[in-house]
Parts: sequence; structure tokens; C-alpha cells
Amino acid sequence: MLTLPGSLTFTPSQFAEVCAANPEAVLELAADGSLIEMTPTGGSTGARNQTLGALLWLAIEQSRLPLKLFDSSSGFLLPDGSVRSPDASVVRLERWQALSDAERDGFPPLCPDLVVELASPSDDPQALRRNMGAYLANGACLGWLLLPQSRTVEVWTVGDLETANSPRVLIDPPRLEAGPEFPGLVIDPRRIWEV
Repeated sequence: MLTLPGSLTFTPSQFAEVCAANPEAVLELAADGSLIEMTPTGGSTGARNQTLGALLWLAIEQSRLPLKLFDSSSGFLLPDGSVRSPDASVVRLERWQALSDAERDGFPPLCPDLVVELASPSDDPQALRRNMGAYLANGACLGWLLLPQSRTVEVWTVGDLETANSPRVLIDPPRLEAGPEFPGLVIDPRRIWEV
């Protein structure tokens, strides 16, 4: 059972206290201060998430780009006051190193440069698209929304928000390139679909 103080909305510091008091819970904090309770993933989604992390790690190693990779358990304190946990995320190393030890140990106060959301069968794609828009509005420069059921990737960039354009949609691509933001960072999303 979740242990909560009397309030129904929380500041980021209160949210950190709630998380510390409920280590078994998987929570995010919305920009309005409300809690978002996450459920554990099913087996296929968990395996896909692990494959995604492995592919990103290998791509970062091979590209030799100065990047730091984070998994789905990592919460970030975004500029809008929310604390969100993308399924995978990448932060430029100089931004990570600019944080204090206390900031790194808590919810790092920054938005990742690259965010990846991996849809599970129970996810609402529209909610995931709203999440992508929120990440871009908070400072992400690139987002990938992976939709395994349709073997589709939506590539979100800051320009999509500024011009009210839709993301670029790739159907079963053999390569997913991070482009000029992260030159040489490439994964094969088919490896994720195969799980």
C-alpha cells in the first residue's frame, strides 16, 4: 500500500520523500504535482526494454560519442517541475558532469537530450505522444517513440513542436539514426521487434 502524506499534489522534494517512503512503488510526478503510478511491464516489454538498452549502449560505445545512457528506472526533474522516467534516455556527458554529486544521486535536474519511449500492449499511443511533446518542450532535442505492434518508429524533433508538424514515421526501418544531434549513433530496431 502506498504511504502518502495528506496532500494530493506534491513538489519535487515532497515527491522524493514519497519515493523514499515507498521504494516498492514506481512513480512519476506530473507537472501539475499529481502522482502517476506506473505498473510493472509484461515479459515481452521487459525483454524489449533490455534489448533497447543494450543496443543503445553498444551504439554509444561504437560511436565514441561523449554520452551517458540511462534506463527506465531513472527519474529526471524536468524544467516544468515534473519528474519523468523515459524507457531509455541519453544525456551529453558535459551536461551530466556539470551536475553536483547530490544532483546526480537524486533526480537529475535536466531533461535528457535523447528520450526513447517503448510502447507496451497496454499503453495508449496518444499518451506516449503527449509525453514526447512534453520532453521536447522541456529541452530534449530528439525523441524516438517505438511501437512494436506495428513495427513503427516515430522520430520527434524540436522542429516538430515549433512548426506544429507531425513526427517523421518510419515503418519497419532497418536502421534508426540519431542524425546530426548524435552523429554515428545508430541502432537496428528490428532487434527490438524480434523479442
